[in-house]
Amino acid sequence: MNSRIRGRIRRTALAVPLAAALLLTGCGGGENLAQQWEESSGKNFVSGDGSSLSIAPAERTEPVEYSGKTETGDTFGSADTLGSVTVVNFWYAGCAPCRAEAPDLVAAYNEFSPQGVRFVGVNTRDQLAQAQQFSEQFGIEYPSILDNAGGREVQRAFAGQVPLNAVPTTLVLDAEGRVAHRVLGQLAGESQLRTLINETLAESGETKPGEQ
Repeated sequence: MNSRIRGRIRRTALAVPLAAALLLTGCGGGENLAQQWEESSGKNFVSGDGSSLSIAPAERTEPVEYSGKTETGDTFGSADTLGSVTVVNFWYAGCAPCRAEAPDLVAAYNEFSPQGVRFVGVNTRDQLAQAQQFSEQFGIEYPSILDNAGGREVQRAFAGQVPLNAVPTTLVLDAEGRVAHRVLGQLAGESQLRTLINETLAESGETKPGEQ
């Protein structure tokens, strides 16, 4: 076997595990979604491993300002939640982890919304009918912004502050609108989200209903 053939076999052998690794990382495979959108790559999400990041108050970015049209045609954004701890969940209907964690988000909403915690979804792909069907199926009562057209302005607003490395991604914002906690990928369960919300409520000395 001559050296040219051996070299070709070696390159092929290296390419196979590399291709498999890229498939496992999900559709995006990058760290910066803002850059992907700028390049019009169409990579609407990358995979997440469920890792959680908590940011100390002194280390948080500026408040995130965002706004968009919801499933009902209303305009909803940061001005509507300022002064309240807010859960922001990035999702789309065909995302299996999004479907799996939907009941946990609904349970947290039912528990904390009477205490003033706000919830908002950011739909990254779907048309109106798909988004509405998802909300009806899982009993989601909080609004979701349809952010799949016109430049994905809501996603860009958050990507400029905290990199969003996965759909689903769940953020907990403090009362000033700053990112306090981030979960990349599917929530571990309602208890994880409850803990993050309670920790954020505790910063301002608010009561923590249902803390376990």
